[in-house]
Amino acid sequence: PLPLPARGRGEMAAPGRSILQNKNETHERVTFSARFACPVSGFTIDEIEPRLFSFNAPAGACPTCDGLGTELQFEPELVVPNADLSLAEGAIVPWAKTGASSPYYEQTLESLAKHFKVSMNTPWNRLPKHVQLALLYGTDDEEVTFTYWDGTRNYKTIKPFEGIINNIERRWRETDSDWVREELERYQGSHPCEACGGYRLKPQALAVKVGGKHIGEVTDMSIKAANLWFAELPKTFTKQQGEIAVRILKEIRERLAFLNDVGLEYLTLSRASGTLSGGESQRIRLASQIGSGLTGVLYVLDEPSIGLHQRDNDRLLGTLKHLRDIGNTVIVVEHDEDAILQADHVVDIGPGAGIHGGEIVAQGTPDDIMANPDSLTGQYLSGARQIPLPKRRRAPQKGKAIRIVGASENNLQNVTAEIPLGLLTCITGVSGSGKSTLVIDTLYAAAARKLNNARVHAGAHQRIDGLEEVDKVIDIDQSPIGRTPRSNPATYTGAFTPIRDWFAGLPESKARGYGPGRFSFNVKGGRCEACQGDGVIKIEMHFLPDVYVTCDVCKGKRYNRETLEITFKDKSIADVLDMTVEEGARFFSAVPSIRDKLETLARVGLGYIHIGQQATTLSGGEAQRIKLSKELSRRATGRTLYILDEPTTGLHFHDVAKLLEVLHELADAGNTVVVIEHNLEVIKTADWVIDLGPEGGDGGGRIVAAGTPEDVAATKESYTGQYLKPVMARGPSAPSGRLPAGESEGASKRAKRQAAE
Repeated sequence: PLPLPARGRGEMAAPGRSILQNKNETHERVTFSARFACPVSGFTIDEIEPRLFSFNAPAGACPTCDGLGTELQFEPELVVPNADLSLAEGAIVPWAKTGASSPYYEQTLESLAKHFKVSMNTPWNRLPKHVQLALLYGTDDEEVTFTYWDGTRNYKTIKPFEGIINNIERRWRETDSDWVREELERYQGSHPCEACGGYRLKPQALAVKVGGKHIGEVTDMSIKAANLWFAELPKTFTKQQGEIAVRILKEIRERLAFLNDVGLEYLTLSRASGTLSGGESQRIRLASQIGSGLTGVLYVLDEPSIGLHQRDNDRLLGTLKHLRDIGNTVIVVEHDEDAILQADHVVDIGPGAGIHGGEIVAQGTPDDIMANPDSLTGQYLSGARQIPLPKRRRAPQKGKAIRIVGASENNLQNVTAEIPLGLLTCITGVSGSGKSTLVIDTLYAAAARKLNNARVHAGAHQRIDGLEEVDKVIDIDQSPIGRTPRSNPATYTGAFTPIRDWFAGLPESKARGYGPGRFSFNVKGGRCEACQGDGVIKIEMHFLPDVYVTCDVCKGKRYNRETLEITFKDKSIADVLDMTVEEGARFFSAVPSIRDKLETLARVGLGYIHIGQQATTLSGGEAQRIKLSKELSRRATGRTLYILDEPTTGLHFHDVAKLLEVLHELADAGNTVVVIEHNLEVIKTADWVIDLGPEGGDGGGRIVAAGTPEDVAATKESYTGQYLKPVMARGPSAPSGRLPAGESEGASKRAKRQAAE
């Protein structure tokens, strides 16, 4: 409809009547357009269609960041990682690396120090703020006199200084060298795109709003919050809009409900898939299957309870039962006690691992498994075997703690937490309560920057006290120990070097002039050149994954005929790599340098793996325990901070007992062990527990309880405490006293050993 003309231009008023004249008679131009365009600002938008709201399509992606939502920028914290160093000591890391080979940057800094009347030996954090800013971002129009010495003469130049960050940014942009570009990228950090604010879409897409929110704001909500928002949305619609939206909203609500049901309500809809844990990814796929409503399908799940708190686990099991009830068959590979007890049929494979397993020990209902005396799983389920409570717990020492102050990254609500030194501390809480953010993103990142000079960005926090009591920090995660077939447990733990030295020291090797390098499959000389020491040959298949076939020259042994002729006790180097860890420890029982490393691997429950087993065939739990064994075989300083994120993933009750023995041994040596864990068997044996929550996502991020497992079990607000209480009650021995940190008692060690045997 045409707007009414303003009085005085087209409206004639007369006593008792009014005449409305057509605008054409007033000769005013009125422009109409069929396009989606604003005639005032010139803002145009294409016809609205689904691809406009996709950051993967050129039609919708932000042109500045290409739909990534982030831009790489050079960060002052990475350029100057250690503010305690002076300019002379190399505080400016990108410029310090050139050193004596190119004194240009050092002379530039000397000229700047002279100009600003500061000393080259003053620590960076004591330089005036305006000097720091001028060094990093330039002097604008202020000219500086630079003096350079090229080895033969002095020369001066007067010009404004461009700034260190602008300098490395220009070099990064202009260089043709991949090496230089890669080296400078180490000083870049990821920041939200300024054009789209991190929403990844064009302004046109973000201009379309429903219920007062654009699509970026909706996807930034947690699944729980989005579900509530979509439930309230129809109240804002007219009747016509409601009829249009009803079917779309039904589909959206159903999908969000499925994600809620599998315990993922704390995730945001825009969460990058690369940041999800294995368990979260699996549960998202599970939610999509529930939504399909198929029947007569065989579903196979591999440990869906990974990373789930017991409260969320109950909901997951309910979802699996729903899949069964609508007419599907569900097979679950699982170690979780609740999942086993709620199954209709259980198949227990064993009795041991590796060469000691491979047989069906028992099958039937959970009661049948518990009644079978040969089943190790049944013995733990029935309580015939269990991980005992420690006789005494190590007590925290006053003033000896790492104190994280004001942690506020992601959903953490200005958390201040104290982790006692020299103790085994468990960080617990429901899924999404902020455990990884507090321990990995904040504590580990800050400690690694300070102690290991790592270039990682720590989560938002005010400060961390007590790190001076620690000499190094080690994150023992479940990432692979190597990404190629050449990496194996022997090379990672350092056992391969003494094995090669031993073979090189044999009389036959000395007679032939063979050194240790002859027995390496990574260098020319002793390896099979047909497969270059891989034992397999890669055949590239067009449009299909690569196929690996056993080398027909060495038959997978990796070495040439001459190398394999050198034997010790009738075994060649290839035969030794094919032994299990247990066999190897017995075989080299008279060689301490080899035996000790292999026995350490056996102690963490890996006696069944092969010494030369390819790293790519190891599970995450196996890789983590290999890393643990490497730490155990090192000379202990007693001042190391160990951080483990859910180390019991993929472990049977019996393996958990062995793992606990190792963790307590690290703490007995005076080290600080911090474990993020949901496994109640681990939590009940800890010295100290910090429980985050009470909910996940926005409803979490604060400390619900902190203290001994008994303290947490007595806290009504703690979900962890509610599940921990019955587990503590059935323990064979309750703590009768406390031990000072760093001390241990022979009796408690023996009890732990008996549980692991």
